Amino acid sequence: MSNRQHATSGSPFEGQFGFCRAIRTGKRIIVAGTGPIEPDGSTTPGDAAAQAARCCDLIIAAIEHLGGSASDVVRTRMLLTDFDDQDAVGAVHARYFGAAKPAATMAGVAWLCRKEWKVEIEAEAILAD
Repeated sequence: MSNRQHATSGSPFEGQFGFCRAIRTGKRIIVAGTGPIEPDGSTTPGDAAAQAARCCDLIIAAIEHLGGSASDVVRTRMLLTDFDDQDAVGAVHARYFGAAKPAATMAGVAWLCRKEWKVEIEAEAILAD
């Protein structure tokens, strides 16, 4: 485990649930499910698109902290609580990751960590040689 590097985001759930925002091992970076958390621990206000943008900002910050970039993202998973938000969240995903064209999954779920969360996003990146 000594070759692991960790990135944190300050989410209160990291300490409470015992995880980190992202982990790098070798050329692979895995980003945990990322909800729309603000620096003060509150939920990002607004619609699903605003929340998705905050998730993507946190994801990219973690990847950059570990030496990567959005262009290194090879896989994403978008979890939505409302079917009607798929186009808005998909447009945000395209804005952040469209150039990388990662394999992506979008799925509906009954709930997320906080009742007001409309979206949570995971990502994986593989760094170029």
